[in-house]
Amino acid sequence: MTMTSQSMKTWAYSARDASGKIVKGKLDAPTESAVVARLRTMGIAPIAIDESSATGLQREITLPGFEKRVKLKDLAVASRQMATMLASGLSLLRTLTILSQQTENPKLAEVLGKVRSDVETGSSLSDALHRHPLIFPRLMIHLIKAGETGGFLDRSLESIANNFEADVKLRQTIKSALTYPIAVLCMAFAAVIAMMIFIVPIFKAMFEDFDSALPLPTQILVTLSENMIWIVPVLVVVIVGFTVWWRRNKHTDEVRSKVDPLVLKMPVFGQLFRKVAIARFSRNFATMMAAGVPILQSLAIVGETSGNWVIEQALVKVQDSVRTGRSIAAPLTEEPIFPAMVTQMVSVGEDSGSLEIMLEKVADFYDEEVQSTAESLTSLIEPLMIGVIGVVIGGMIVALYMPVFSIFNEIG
Repeated sequence: MTMTSQSMKTWAYSARDASGKIVKGKLDAPTESAVVARLRTMGIAPIAIDESSATGLQREITLPGFEKRVKLKDLAVASRQMATMLASGLSLLRTLTILSQQTENPKLAEVLGKVRSDVETGSSLSDALHRHPLIFPRLMIHLIKAGETGGFLDRSLESIANNFEADVKLRQTIKSALTYPIAVLCMAFAAVIAMMIFIVPIFKAMFEDFDSALPLPTQILVTLSENMIWIVPVLVVVIVGFTVWWRRNKHTDEVRSKVDPLVLKMPVFGQLFRKVAIARFSRNFATMMAAGVPILQSLAIVGETSGNWVIEQALVKVQDSVRTGRSIAAPLTEEPIFPAMVTQMVSVGEDSGSLEIMLEKVADFYDEEVQSTAESLTSLIEPLMIGVIGVVIGGMIVALYMPVFSIFNEIG
């Protein structure tokens, strides 16, 4: 029976590396002897090997939609470390072994172990990564493939790290701009519910002694307060249900085709999200061009990684035009999502043979634009949110005191 036909098992091992340090981990192999052979090729001496079984209390329990995810920051760190180790002369197998052992994300460590096994059996790194599309973005896979073909894998990994680090910084900028309004809205929502549950019933008991009918705003508050016992659970169920549905469907074309155009038309944040998408498109396109990826393939990949359905569809039209022999800039000018500055820079880059440099300049420009826009939005949103909370809470207080004001008017 050959090794490929035997059933694979998971083995837990403890071993000693070249520096004498004890390392532990798991490997997938058909037999214990195969584990020993693999450990020796990794440059570590096995101490103990046991068949691992994830049953009963040892099995890791994960809830659907709440599994440990591999974040872009994790991939950026792994790519940077990989580039450094390969440039230092370490073999690819040794590099993958070290990465799988020292990465802090358990999911990424598990996948890197599988990637190492695939590479050890003869697969290329890009093919091994391609088997895990939910972990590794297409941009990363194609850049690595280009590096393997051209013999500059370490530089490709460094480009990936630079690209992902810039994208992480961009996302952190957006989160910082959205954190304040979201937090204030949540606090206002909680304050309204607390008033409905604890404050309004006190006023309701006082209103029962009044002979006159309650004003309409007061009656609405009292009715809502009486029904909070079922309104709050329903709201919780709706929010949780929508969250689960959104996480499962937010990447589908049906949802993106409706949500993404609306996001770009938002009165306050629309321009911000547009600049983010253009910055990501420009940077990814420049990275692909620098790696030598074919232009049509690059356009397809950067469209998918732009994060916006409108840009993705626009780049599909650009691909069709480029196939007919037209330049990139010409069809870009026909798409309203791209500002004139972007199309002009692309046109100059094509004419001068420096498209990659021009795209990098566009990306840098829009990175700064996103930063300044986020800062100005934060300073603008603070007084607006304070005003919104004041109107909501103040309106509820006025509605509660309206019956008292009516009695004072009758007495007067």
